[in-house]
Amino acid sequence: MPGCRAIRKNSLKIFILKPSSLGDVVQALPVLRLLKKHFPASTIYWWIEASLSPLLENDPDLAGLVRFDRHRWASPERWSEGLQSLKRLREEAFDLVIDLQALARSSVVSWLVHGRLTVGLDDAREGAPAFYDLRVPRLSPLTHAVDWYLGVLRALAVPVGRDFDWLPARPDVQTAIRQRWSLDAMPFIAFQPGARWTTKRWPAEHFATLIRSLAVELPDHRFVLLGSAADADLARTIAAVAPGRCLSLAGRTSLPEMVECLRLSELLVTNDSGPMHVAAALGRPVVGLFGPTEPRRTGPYGQVERALQMRLPCVPCLRGHCRHTPPLECLTALPPDRVRRAVLDRLAGEPPVNAACQRVLLT
Repeated sequence: MPGCRAIRKNSLKIFILKPSSLGDVVQALPVLRLLKKHFPASTIYWWIEASLSPLLENDPDLAGLVRFDRHRWASPERWSEGLQSLKRLREEAFDLVIDLQALARSSVVSWLVHGRLTVGLDDAREGAPAFYDLRVPRLSPLTHAVDWYLGVLRALAVPVGRDFDWLPARPDVQTAIRQRWSLDAMPFIAFQPGARWTTKRWPAEHFATLIRSLAVELPDHRFVLLGSAADADLARTIAAVAPGRCLSLAGRTSLPEMVECLRLSELLVTNDSGPMHVAAALGRPVVGLFGPTEPRRTGPYGQVERALQMRLPCVPCLRGHCRHTPPLECLTALPPDRVRRAVLDRLAGEPPVNAACQRVLLT
């Protein structure tokens, strides 16, 4: 196999490509952790979307970040910057290049970097596998994304285990947010009401109903709403149902602050979103609300059986636009009371049902 000797030494120079999105980057981090554990003298670099770089800045297992600004590079007048960046990467003479994005852009970059061995996911999208020396297939259509990424390590004979710190704590950030928002005042449950696709969003009125009922049943808890600046109005509307108990942080936290907020939380109620994967990586209990996507493939890793999803003929459609009648029934028909019971069960430590995920029957 071309360049196979590249993985026979400890002092490797490794380049990982996984620029986006937040949830995908988080799910790929075990590859970094286990590579560094197996090759402690290696130097590892990560190609990441510039907006997500705070997640990995000063990471103990990384020698550096290569920031990619897709909007900047899309402009022809900036192409020379991209070419210069690729030239510098090529000069690094990487022993191992790993493409975990498996799209045309990342696969071409992985090929142009010209490492001794290029490994990537064998995904049919955009012809990416044609650029790899070693292709790693998904074992089945329902193989979880994390396990597919870890398949790259198995293909390289790198041991795969669970003994690693997925997202190392940032005590200074945690201290700052404790003080700024009095997060030690009482235990809190976090909520993520936004999502990148509108078809992934459980209705805002359902979140409001859920929080209103939990405020009665959990009088010693606060409720913290997370999200981007685009979710701020949505979060404020939901928070208004319990103004003395809700704290809206949508659009008010940096990426590291959001991570540490989830680390401090007791539980996260969330749509299929990046913060869901962060919470799962931190080992926090997750109640995931799923509509068009498949939790067995991209659910909260290690907690997929806790996902809630309606049992409809069209689920999962994997579409960003709903074609069902009535629209978005997979989410609108998921009752707040069912989610409330799931939250209380998780807080009480109740064992999960024996199923790949909890499919909720329409009544």
